[in-house]
Amino acid sequence: MKILITGGAGFLGKAIIQQLLQRGETVRTYSRGHYPELIEMGVETFQGDLNDSQTLNKAVESCDAVIHVAAKAGIWGSYKSYYKSNVLGTKAVIQACLKTGVKRLVYTSSPSVVFGGENLSGVNESIPYPSSFLAAYPSTKAEAEQIVLKANSEQLQTVALRPHLIWGPGDRHLVPKLIARAKAAKLRFIGKDNPLVDTVYIDNAAEAHLNALDRLTPGSRICGKSYFISQGEPIGIKDWVNSLLLAAKVPPVQKSIPYSVAYGAAYFFETLYKGLRIEKDPPLTRFLVQQLAKEHWFDISAAREELGYQPKVSIEEGMRRLSATLSKQ
Repeated sequence: MKILITGGAGFLGKAIIQQLLQRGETVRTYSRGHYPELIEMGVETFQGDLNDSQTLNKAVESCDAVIHVAAKAGIWGSYKSYYKSNVLGTKAVIQACLKTGVKRLVYTSSPSVVFGGENLSGVNESIPYPSSFLAAYPSTKAEAEQIVLKANSEQLQTVALRPHLIWGPGDRHLVPKLIARAKAAKLRFIGKDNPLVDTVYIDNAAEAHLNALDRLTPGSRICGKSYFISQGEPIGIKDWVNSLLLAAKVPPVQKSIPYSVAYGAAYFFETLYKGLRIEKDPPLTRFLVQQLAKEHWFDISAAREELGYQPKVSIEEGMRRLSATLSKQ
């Protein structure tokens, strides 16, 4: 089988590629940049913007399936830039699949598409999308997910996965940022509580995509549906963050700031950065404060039953692997 991965140079994209290659699949990638390491892995690479239909069609052509991982992530930035990448880019991928006859599309979504600021405690996929969002990322990912699911048909089978807080060796964003802020004594928890959150180890997240790919056939019960993907082991956010820091041999974070103070500061920073048109991330945003202060863990029964998903690498084992990798670095 020949599979195209959009965003193949990213953390999740590369892990999916590695697992596909290990089982003997032919892999292509479509990314904005040039990544020699992918070529060295034996991957056929295409370079371009998702909205460059001519180049995208060439990349999709003759493939059996597409795993659409590429997205603009983050907590700050113009809505227009997120919409272009996440909504228009996803529409372009769907159109390329339809034009070239690709039958299967696996879309990487996010649990943030159902986060409206309230606790999400053991919810399943029946929870509706919220009426409003505090950031462009979850808003545009929610719109893109709905477009993907509505595109499911006899001609193109689609499914959306919602992996939550992906971590592990090879991460160039979440873990390094936490470590850097902790070393600089700039990392604080929000509030006195230790809200439960779901996470997912990188290998488990990648394998879930392969499971979905294999089951995405005409008439399958997964067609046109979304699935939460996690460890199935909710953990206190303070415990999880300090476990990551322990793996990096960095002292744990002990200090917290009150929720009301953090939320007020976030509102101030958002107003200031927007008024001055500052593009870099503010120290805090309201979306980030709520993500750190609220519970967000999910019932993954549907993924277990319908995707055959089993998180093989536990949090404990994942931390051991991460620690070993960070020690080498």
